Amino acid sequence: MNKLHIEVQSAQAALTRFGTALQSVMEGRTPRPYSGIGFENMAQFGEVFSPKRWELVEALKAAGPLTIYALAKRLNRHYRNVHKDVSILSDWLVISKDESGKVYVPWDEIDVRMALAKQAA
Repeated sequence: MNKLHIEVQSAQAALTRFGTALQSVMEGRTPRPYSGIGFENMAQFGEVFSPKRWELVEALKAAGPLTIYALAKRLNRHYRNVHKDVSILSDWLVISKDESGKVYVPWDEIDVRMALAKQAA
């Protein structure tokens, strides 16, 4: 299964994950494949993943590869707005473009996680 992990976590947590993978490589072990992007807080996450962009991702995954024009028509949205959303989601590796120029969602699953702060005792 091709899965994208999206996490809202501290920079330290992301560095720890990277350090673990690096240590595995240095010890001659192959780290487990991991495709992920991270945000330090929900405000950053919300700047990238608006409700309209989630709608776009779901529609594109259901439809398969489409031109941006066809995607805009399917979503009943203005081309310019869809083009902007596709560009942003492409920058974050959520959407890809095939050799014919059509956009698609390369993931079978997108896992979004947010660690909650522990309650003081």
